Amino acid sequence: MTETVQAAGPQEGPQEGPLAGIRVLDLSRVLAGPWATQTLGDLGADVIKIEKPGTGDDTRSWGPPFFESRETPGETMAAYYMSANRNKRSVAIDMSTEDGQQLIRQLAAECDIVVENFKVGGLAKYGLDYAGLSAVNPRLIYCSITGFGQTGPYRDRPGYDFLVQGVGGMMSVTGERDGLPGGGPQKTGIATADLFTGLYGVIGILAALHHRDKTGEGQHIDMSLLDTQVAVMGNQALGYLISGKEPVRMGNAHNSIVPYQTFATKDGHIILAIGNDGQFERFCAAVGMNDLSEDERFRTNPARVTNRELLIPVLEKIMLARTTDQWVELLEDHTVPGGPINGMKRVFENEQVVARAVSKTITRDNGEVLPTVASPMQFSKTPVAYNRPPPKLGEHTQEVLDEILKMDPSEIGRLKAVLGHS
Repeated sequence: MTETVQAAGPQEGPQEGPLAGIRVLDLSRVLAGPWATQTLGDLGADVIKIEKPGTGDDTRSWGPPFFESRETPGETMAAYYMSANRNKRSVAIDMSTEDGQQLIRQLAAECDIVVENFKVGGLAKYGLDYAGLSAVNPRLIYCSITGFGQTGPYRDRPGYDFLVQGVGGMMSVTGERDGLPGGGPQKTGIATADLFTGLYGVIGILAALHHRDKTGEGQHIDMSLLDTQVAVMGNQALGYLISGKEPVRMGNAHNSIVPYQTFATKDGHIILAIGNDGQFERFCAAVGMNDLSEDERFRTNPARVTNRELLIPVLEKIMLARTTDQWVELLEDHTVPGGPINGMKRVFENEQVVARAVSKTITRDNGEVLPTVASPMQFSKTPVAYNRPPPKLGEHTQEVLDEILKMDPSEIGRLKAVLGHS
C-alpha cells in the first residue's frame, strides 16, 4: 500500500519541519550533493536548486526509466532525478554569465547554506567559491563535495562513485570469493560513496549550523567521496590496521561471524544471520541438531569462524530441507535472525514496509501523482514533510526571484537570456 501526500499549495504554506526557516542554495548535481540537499529539504529547509537552462541537472536525462506525465503529453522525468530532488525549487540560471553570477551572489546573501560539487576551483573563476560567497554572507555554511577533497595530490582528479569504490577499498571486500564461479571484485548495487558522502555532508552542515548559532560564524566544509568511502569501511578498515592482514571478498558470508550468510533452500535462498551463541543454540534446537551447538568446534563464534569449512557444508544440507517461507516461519518461531532476499516488488509488498509507509506519492498542483520513497527519519514532534514533488526545470525561477530578491517583472524580462527564457 502506498501513502499519498498532497504537496502543500501556495495558499496553505508548507508543512514545517525541524529546519523550517533555513534556506539552502543548491549548486550541486547528479547524486552526492542532491542527496544532501534533498535530506535538508525533507527536514524543512527551503532548497533552491540552481540548474543550467535548457538541460538542467545531468540526471534529468539518466534513463530509462522515466516518469511520463499524463497531464502534459511529452513531458518526462527520469526516475534517477526524481530519487534525489523532491522538496526543492528549481531556478534556471546560466552561471557562466556575469548576470547569472550576480544573481547567485544575491541569492547566497539570503541563504544559510550552499552545497556544491564542482571540481576543486571550478567555481572560483565565477567568484562563487567559498571565498567569494562568504564575502557577501559571512554567516554562510558552504559545503563542497568532490571526489578527493580540496587538498592532496588527487585534488584535481575527477571523482565518480564507481572509481572511488575501487580506490577506497569497497570493491576489495565486495563480491564472490576468488576462485569460485563469479569471483572477483564487484561494486555495490547502489552508489554507496555518493550516498554516504551526501549524508555525512548533512551531518557536517547541521554541526556547522550549531556552531554558527553559538558564534555567528559560517564556515567551509570539505567533503570527499574518498574520505567517506574509507571511513565507512568500518570494521574492515580497523581489522586491517590492527592485524596488518588484507580482508578478502567473502561473497555473502561474513569474515568475523558464522553462520552469517545466504543458504540455498528447497525453492530459493534465505539469509541466516546468527550473531551470537544463544541464537546458534536456538537454531540447532529448532532443527533438532543440539549436538552441533554442543560440539566444541562450533559452540562459540570464534570456534565457528575457525571451523567454518566444517560447519557450513552441514548447514547447507540442513537448509535444503525446507522452502524459504517454511524457514522464515521456523526461524521467527525460535527467535533466530533470518529472512528472504526480496526484489523490489516484494520489498514494497512487505507488511513491515507497508506498515512503516515507506512508499509514498506526492501530488502536483495539477493533480498528477508522482511516486517517492519516504525519508527514514521519523520525528515525534516535527515530522518529515513532502511539500514539493521533484520540480520541472526552472519551474520556480520567477517565484524565487520575486519572493527572495524582490525583482520586478521588467528586470526578470531583461535577464531572459540568463534565465533560459526565449
